[in-house]
Amino acid sequence: MSNEEKLTKVGINWYPGHMAKTKKDIIEDLKLIDIVVEILDSRIPISSQNPSIKEITKNKKRIIILNKSDLADEQQTKLWKKHFEINNIPTVITDSNSGKGIKEFIKIVDKNMENEIFQNKQKGRIGKVTRLLVLGIPNVGKSSFINRISKRTTMKVGNKPGVTKKKQWIHVGNNIELLDTPGVLWPKFESEEVALNLSYTGTIRDDILQKTEIAFYLLKFLLNDYTETIESRYKIPKQIINELKNEEKNEKILELMQIIGRKRGAIVSGGEIDYEKTASIILDDFRNGKLGRITIEKIKL
Repeated sequence: MSNEEKLTKVGINWYPGHMAKTKKDIIEDLKLIDIVVEILDSRIPISSQNPSIKEITKNKKRIIILNKSDLADEQQTKLWKKHFEINNIPTVITDSNSGKGIKEFIKIVDKNMENEIFQNKQKGRIGKVTRLLVLGIPNVGKSSFINRISKRTTMKVGNKPGVTKKKQWIHVGNNIELLDTPGVLWPKFESEEVALNLSYTGTIRDDILQKTEIAFYLLKFLLNDYTETIESRYKIPKQIINELKNEEKNEKILELMQIIGRKRGAIVSGGEIDYEKTASIILDDFRNGKLGRITIEKIKL
């Protein structure tokens, strides 16, 4: 089975019954909603955007949140914000851990509801609540965002997909209520690239794809686009990096994994490299920001 066939199959495996039900619930809930808020991962803004959301929410106001901005290339995130705004979608850059962008988000919500608020006042409806539907794929940081904006710490938050299980209304002040929903993916990924990007960030569980394959392709990307990051994090001489970078063969990526494995002590009996452990080191370093601020999906305007 080819890599593409494996990754396409993952898309099917990743759409269990609860995700199909969540999609149906979202369509029903839209009747109660004023604005749809879609949270994206700043490192992969397109891959983390559920393509079915645009269709089912086409008659609603939308705001995009570029979350986890602390892990992404700052300049690239600004370009992505501009890209969405060019397409008439208000966009906010956030880091839910620090609270960056939360105040700006509230202002944008209020601005988008100005006409409705004015009309309600004309009709004597003072203090009407603005209701937001918060959407996002698993592991995109929805719970962290909602905890921050509602000043709560009771929601389950973790670096694992599918933490939020049930739908819940949350009052956040300023006459705003959020409807949180479980993260939902789509039945089939459009490409191998999308599936890989979701694997890098941990949206697709590591036990579905081989962890060593995910780390292999991530390392291949980093070698081309973030060479200095590899040099710095793993203390690999620039000469060796350049030699590997100038080679197109995949064996050279494997050689780089071996170097990293040895430097980090990922060795099994007989002096062989523990590729599973090495892969975990590389993926954890990326997901936790230890490799620096990295954007996988880049854009030029």
